[in-house]
Amino acid sequence: MKSLGIRPNKGYGQNFLFERGLVERMVRAAGVGPNDLVVEIGPGLGILTDELLRKSGRVISIELDRTLWPHLERTFGGDPAFTLVQGDALTVELATLVPDGQPWVVVSNLPYSAGTAIVRRLLELPHPPRRLTVMLQLEVAERMVALPPDMSVLGVATQFYADARIAFPVPPEVFIPPPTVTSAVAILDIKGAPPLPPEERERFFRIVNAGFRQKRKQVANSLAADLDLPKDAVAHWLERAGIDPMRRAQTLTVDEWVALAMAEPSEASV
Repeated sequence: MKSLGIRPNKGYGQNFLFERGLVERMVRAAGVGPNDLVVEIGPGLGILTDELLRKSGRVISIELDRTLWPHLERTFGGDPAFTLVQGDALTVELATLVPDGQPWVVVSNLPYSAGTAIVRRLLELPHPPRRLTVMLQLEVAERMVALPPDMSVLGVATQFYADARIAFPVPPEVFIPPPTVTSAVAILDIKGAPPLPPEERERFFRIVNAGFRQKRKQVANSLAADLDLPKDAVAHWLERAGIDPMRRAQTLTVDEWVALAMAEPSEASV
């Protein structure tokens, strides 16, 4: 970093990995093989990129920080299996990078500032990766994999699209600068087909967000207030979906939210 004149950018949420053993463990956990197309988001100085190029067939690295582009091109540009995309993972057209129908995976040490937004975008792609292996704050990873009675909107959104688990925690001291929190590697195996078709998902997430808007309240009260529906109608709606109206949002499973979305309210539409 000193020789390159590079400093971690706080605005980009950068914390550079430097422990090669941990990177090797992450790539093993990802199950990357020689036939895999890997998309890496936020390669930083390239320690994970190097390991991915050793183990996979092709690596596409997306980097927002323009101060890192020359270093990444010098280090890996001579490898025909490497492609550097200069841009923002939240806006770059991923469909132009990955051929339609070709399986691909994501392996990334995600920037803290945009990690959840990036994961959400990847999960919602028409042609999503078959697996995400991502490093995030441990607290965020725990919310992604949580079960009732500790569900959150993030947990519902993640588990709607994927089977999620935490592979292992990552201590702060393997980064420069060390973050103030523990991190974790999370693995999200994308479901072959989410439980609702695309045209019904906007309504599904509108209902989920409404249910969690006032999560200290009973789910019937939260839904009625946020969706501007009569409480009695909401209670009947929940009962038709097999859900006790007195429960709280964080106790509902993804399947129960799906059942609720599939059961129309009796007196109004959502």
